[in-house]
Amino acid sequence: MANMKGLAIILLFAISAITAVHCRSDHKNDPRSNGDLALWIDEKQVKMFSGMVMEIYAIRNGNVSPYILDPNFEKYLPIIPSEVSHVNFIWKAGLKKYYYNFDRLQSFDESILSAPVISIKTKGRVPRRPKEFSILLPCLGNSSGIATFSIGLLIESRKGRPLNGTPLRLKLRKECSQRNPDPECDKKCANQGWCNREKICQCPEGYMGQYCRTALCYPQCMNGGNCTSPGVCSCPPGFQGRHCEGGICSEKCLNGGKCIQKDTCECPKGYYGLHCEYSKCIISCHNGGKCRGVNKCKCPQGFRGDHCEIGRGKPHRSTCKIACKHGTCIDNNCVCEPGWYGRLCHHMTLK
Repeated sequence: MANMKGLAIILLFAISAITAVHCRSDHKNDPRSNGDLALWIDEKQVKMFSGMVMEIYAIRNGNVSPYILDPNFEKYLPIIPSEVSHVNFIWKAGLKKYYYNFDRLQSFDESILSAPVISIKTKGRVPRRPKEFSILLPCLGNSSGIATFSIGLLIESRKGRPLNGTPLRLKLRKECSQRNPDPECDKKCANQGWCNREKICQCPEGYMGQYCRTALCYPQCMNGGNCTSPGVCSCPPGFQGRHCEGGICSEKCLNGGKCIQKDTCECPKGYYGLHCEYSKCIISCHNGGKCRGVNKCKCPQGFRGDHCEIGRGKPHRSTCKIACKHGTCIDNNCVCEPGWYGRLCHHMTLK
């Protein structure tokens, strides 16, 4: 049970662009089986905690995961619940040699929380094969409150070169509270929680809190969404997606634009406006070209020029039934090369 509770800290590695979570892939690309450094929480632990089958990587294929390096990462992190006492990690160095140093294990509120403790030496060599270790978060138990603590990890190569992205410097917050026995525990445990011998609620997977009333969503619901049941976010008006990460735009984003927030479009290169309705190309791009900047068109194969007006592309066999002499058939019409005109581009322009 302690291991299951400790897994709540996986939220610390899940907030960013959902984009950041790496699910298990095929064996060939599996970071656990290749020859480089990896640090992760395995899918069995994640499933025990959240009911979702995935692995959470802090380091993958010798690279620190991008979401941990996001400068806003710490702002997205939730307060670690009081039920969380530790988390188990697995790491391995593979064929290369790496050396680690937990150079920062500090509590800024020592009256509530002692400094974090790791189950291995603070300095040493990352094991070649997968091996588990734990980070303990010891609340003192004599007072309640929210404590701030910091963890620092430096990883170096055999030649003493720091791994890109390290040293990691994470500043986190932990809730500590006293949970006293409740004689009416059996009446108050919610969501199929049960009352143990000490008259304290034991929560099923996906719930926590004194009376198991707090659902857990992995990753955390975004944009003001509420976790209404394990893995299910209730989104506020204007947002959608499993984690409320996507916006809803009252008007469709044009020209390949993407709705990223409520009534907010992210426009591709070459377009702007509330709905990406304006092109930065004063003269429109011809022959299927796409605007990619101020009066800059990206031309399809076979065409060139500032506006893709020069060249000859492959005829559209499905729609073109005419043979253009000096031009390209597009939508059953000849687009003539410079210097030619006519229905079949067979007349030369007089100079």
